[in-house]
Amino acid sequence: MSEPVGPHTVPAAPVEPRRSMAAAALMGAAVMAAVDEIVFHQILHWHHFYDRSTADVGLLSDGLLHTAELLALVAAFFLYADLRRRRTLAPAHARAGFFLGLGVFQLFDGIVDHKLLRLHQVRYGVDVTPYDWAWNLGGLILLLVGVALAARVAARGRAGSAS
Repeated sequence: MSEPVGPHTVPAAPVEPRRSMAAAALMGAAVMAAVDEIVFHQILHWHHFYDRSTADVGLLSDGLLHTAELLALVAAFFLYADLRRRRTLAPAHARAGFFLGLGVFQLFDGIVDHKLLRLHQVRYGVDVTPYDWAWNLGGLILLLVGVALAARVAARGRAGSAS
């Protein structure tokens, strides 16, 4: 017996693992950007997104980061909701993607923004070495969790297709 289909549902289609992972990765990156912006920029006042100019420019750069993070979050939620509505969400892939997004954002920020481009440091007026290590190791752990989850779901998929 088939499931009833109403005006807001569609019949189930094949799951979309890559799209599930991508939508959740975007969501993870946006969430980590929000945590960074809210905690380190607004609450702790440790830095702005761009600290190589005046305080006004730093504040403007935080606003632009916040805007980009909110747009990414909204887009990710729409993509995720569409996958759910069409019943094509692959939850295990989405979990992996979420952690991959968290880790990629944090490592990109820590390596590219902090060290290569020197847009800002984690904190000023202190030895930044422990802060850099904590930030980048935290990002690496999140990334490795995502990689482990992705590898596990891929192995399950290979095992399922082999039988």
